[in-house]
Amino acid sequence: MPIDRIHIKNFKSIRDSGDIHIKPINILIGANGVGKSNFISFFKMLNSLSKKRLGFYVADNGYENSLLYFGRKKSKSMEGSIVFKPEGKNTNNRYDFKLVPKKQSTGFYFERDEGGFNSFAKGNNESWSFEDLGGKGKEESGISENGMDRAGFLREYFDSFNVFHFHDTSSNSALKQPSKTLDYKYLKPDGSNLAAFLYKIKDTHPKHFKMIEYTISSVAPFFEKFDLLPDDKNPDVIFLNWLEKGSDEYFNAHHLSDGTLRFIALTTLLLQPVLPSTIILDEPELGLHPFGIAKLAGMIKKASVQSQIIIATQSVNLVNEFSADDIIVVNREDNQTVFKRQSEESLKTWLEDYSIGELWEKNVIGGRL
Repeated sequence: MPIDRIHIKNFKSIRDSGDIHIKPINILIGANGVGKSNFISFFKMLNSLSKKRLGFYVADNGYENSLLYFGRKKSKSMEGSIVFKPEGKNTNNRYDFKLVPKKQSTGFYFERDEGGFNSFAKGNNESWSFEDLGGKGKEESGISENGMDRAGFLREYFDSFNVFHFHDTSSNSALKQPSKTLDYKYLKPDGSNLAAFLYKIKDTHPKHFKMIEYTISSVAPFFEKFDLLPDDKNPDVIFLNWLEKGSDEYFNAHHLSDGTLRFIALTTLLLQPVLPSTIILDEPELGLHPFGIAKLAGMIKKASVQSQIIIATQSVNLVNEFSADDIIVVNREDNQTVFKRQSEESLKTWLEDYSIGELWEKNVIGGRL
């Protein structure tokens, strides 16, 4: 059941986003500091509140003065809504919340924590009925403990709101460390269980595993295949071992270039057999060769048949791989973040002579300082 639209009020640099419609592919572009990351952070917050961890999210992000638009003196509350619409049908489910900062201490309490159902789900109009999910007046949402089907749906959906960020490829990074052999339920956002997750795919979906290996070798010609088995000395861990073409030596994650390691993680994420309902990526193009970026775009398009993809990027090369309909330009106007989705139709004349990336570079569509 895809997301239809999102509305955010008084969250970080976003005073009032209006309805942001979410399509299969959503590429956010804009200058540094305009608020792309704040939009992505909103999904992190929904993920946290559904797990009864909103308090930790608030503390980790600088408490209410950092989370409210221009702080608690300017904004008296924070609000948000997310509306869902099944493929080919009308909207039928939604979640709405309102958070108010506590007066005598840090943190928030819920003034609104509601699931909504559209009475015209079988038609074309919208008339919503709401039920409190249990968080009203409390510091945490009731989603995690509510027994209603609606709450169960929201829990499952919000669980997919992980922001995948494979930037850290230093020698001590999570990507380069051995995985716990049985830690393979899902790929973690930092790729810390990459070897174990690939090991599971190899065992349960060998065709998908072969496709992942083939795609990696198309970008890294030296790569032949993975050699994934629990470690002989310590079977509780597994290393990201692989073989190079023309060599009998075994290599591991420490022998991969930063760009190749990130590409392996991205390929695993996007070509896994059962995709998350939502895939959120922050600057996935980092360190990739232009050919790798083209391959990445192809995988994103393929994955968007099953998942909704949300990406923040600075890459003109990546943007050029997509339609104008996929692009959301993020700007800073009147001291607030504004979002504008582009369209092939409105840019038809421009696109006869320029790519969408060139229009971005020339500041025709905004997204530049």
